[in-house]
Amino acid sequence: MKTKDLVSAGLVAGIYVVLTVLFQPLSFGPVQFRISEAFTVLPFLNPAFIPGLYVGVMVANIIGGLGAWDIWFGSFLTLIAAFLTWKMPKKYLAPLPPIFVNAFGVSLYVSKLYEVPYWPTVIWIGVGQAVVTYAIGIPILYMFQKYYNNNN
Repeated sequence: MKTKDLVSAGLVAGIYVVLTVLFQPLSFGPVQFRISEAFTVLPFLNPAFIPGLYVGVMVANIIGGLGAWDIWFGSFLTLIAAFLTWKMPKKYLAPLPPIFVNAFGVSLYVSKLYEVPYWPTVIWIGVGQAVVTYAIGIPILYMFQKYYNNNN
């Protein structure tokens, strides 16, 4: 891994944690708009972002999450989504893995922990993911892509 990739992954991990904690009321629960999830589209550009996101999610979930389920399972789901995002063939498809993996996966334990029905939780987490990854994540993806194209 190049130094630039390692630094970029570390920055994304740190920014992920800060944004999750800063917007904590929106970041956890059966209805989520986790602003930091905008960065989950970045593995499309470079797989070096995969471990950065994994670490960022794990630390954020340790600080303000829902306990062991969120720390281990939520972080693992991010790892899966990040890998699938890396494999996406087009930029506009990059948000789909984080949307679907989180909507269906995170809802498995969030619905139980909050004692709310599974399917409404899937919808709310999916909508939150879609809004954040498309409205904020895609512009971030374009900004990072410009940086990567100019500095490689």
